[in-house]
Amino acid sequence: MTAEAAVLLPVLLIVLGAALWAVAIVGVQLQCVDAARAGARAAARGEVIDEVRRTVLRAVPAGARVEVIPGTETTRVEVVAVVEPFPGAVLPPVRVTAAAVSATEPGVVP
Repeated sequence: MTAEAAVLLPVLLIVLGAALWAVAIVGVQLQCVDAARAGARAAARGEVIDEVRRTVLRAVPAGARVEVIPGTETTRVEVVAVVEPFPGAVLPPVRVTAAAVSATEPGVVP
């Protein structure tokens, strides 16, 4: 019984670590999607690009890159974040991206 537990415990810890890593990645992905949508809505309403960028940056993890592409028909907001593994892990960092496009309101000049 002890030998089986000695083998099973490290395997369970590895599986738990991988599951927590996956949950962290999904959480950051959801943050990026929500932030991109909020930014696209704000930009489509005619907010100043710097204000749109600040709105998006308030909702994403530190170090995320935000790009706002205004247009006459649509406005696109792209968010890129890198999720670093927890300290001591041998997992690679994961790049998460999200984009949202919104129709530009009539009368708004990009």
